[in-house]
Amino acid sequence: MMPLALLQLCDSLFPIGGFAHSDGLEAAVAQGQVTYGVELRTWIDAVLHESLRRVDGPAVLLAWRAMADDRREDLHLLDEEMYAIRPSSTGRAASRAMGARLLATWREIHPDHLLQVEQGARLTLPVAFGVVCAASGVESRDAVEAFMYTRLSATVSSAMRLIAIGQTEAHALLAKTLADVPHVRSAIESGVARGERPGAFAPAFDLAAMGQQYVTSRLFLS
Repeated sequence: MMPLALLQLCDSLFPIGGFAHSDGLEAAVAQGQVTYGVELRTWIDAVLHESLRRVDGPAVLLAWRAMADDRREDLHLLDEEMYAIRPSSTGRAASRAMGARLLATWREIHPDHLLQVEQGARLTLPVAFGVVCAASGVESRDAVEAFMYTRLSATVSSAMRLIAIGQTEAHALLAKTLADVPHVRSAIESGVARGERPGAFAPAFDLAAMGQQYVTSRLFLS
């Protein structure tokens, strides 16, 4: 059974500032790469299989394990790796800002949880998510799947503010992508067991993220 703490963590109302970031989707829309539902489905599928499968998902799992085993040095090395792996300066700043907000908020509302990281720590978002889940008694597989859900649903939420798509169509696209999440989580676990580290070659995402600062009229910071 999924802990209630995880449901709270995944709720869009949880104040980490995610509503202010589109992860490059706004720039892709401005460039005409994503304009309707079919293109959005392609985008969120790529988010799942490229960004989450190869970068953020493994980071959540590795952070969870490092926290559970009290390997602080490994945790900080992972965080530095996750910060450096993003080519976009706005993406790096966004991940650190949301991760810091997640840690600070969780520490304040759940002081009984053993969140043994230093006060004011600014970890990247996937690392912070893994840390909070481990400290809150959330199983690692649930943590990885929940993180993927939060990022995919955030992408769909951004899309509904950027393109002409209704809620029903948007959530139908999200549901189709979510059906693949358990398989991707299993692939992440297998990859980490083989010693895989976070890393991906996703030039379309990287170029979109770096082009965000040049969007003429912006709704999102990244």
